[in-house]
Amino acid sequence: MQRRKLKLQELGRISIDEFKSAEKTPIIIVLDNIRSLNNIGSVFRTSDSFRLQKIYLCGITAQPPHRDIHKTAIGATESVEWEYVEDTVNLVERLNEAGVKTYAIEQTENSVLLNDFQPEKGIPVAIVMGNEVEGVQQEVIDRCTGVIEIPQIGTKHSLNISVCTGIIVWDLYAKMQLS
Repeated sequence: MQRRKLKLQELGRISIDEFKSAEKTPIIIVLDNIRSLNNIGSVFRTSDSFRLQKIYLCGITAQPPHRDIHKTAIGATESVEWEYVEDTVNLVERLNEAGVKTYAIEQTENSVLLNDFQPEKGIPVAIVMGNEVEGVQQEVIDRCTGVIEIPQIGTKHSLNISVCTGIIVWDLYAKMQLS
């Protein structure tokens, strides 16, 4: 069996204009005080890959244009809709009022393991990704619909935010496609 690597022109990529007008996966990412510009860029790239609805950059989270964000986003800051909102708590409250189910991605009491979580059909989901050191702010967790936790069995019980976002987005995307 031959497994020739596909050339870029064989991938069927859409243009930025086509991306902007295409139907989006009903997932919103909220970045709560993310410090690393590379992590921010990586989240943009993942969001582009799965044609997500929007990214909110909150608190100290840097905004495009920035060289270090661009380095990992490789142009996704131009395709993915984003907005800066200073206060994550207010944003989560607004999303809840708009009918979006908000989930902190964190380790808490009574969290739901990702493998057990099932998004509600037809209801948009916002995932809140927390600071690399402190995680999601407790005040934000308190206002979310729920908390989703990625099961981990190592000694660190900690994933890089860009890796964590990729895992969560892929899982939600796959579950939404199957339902």
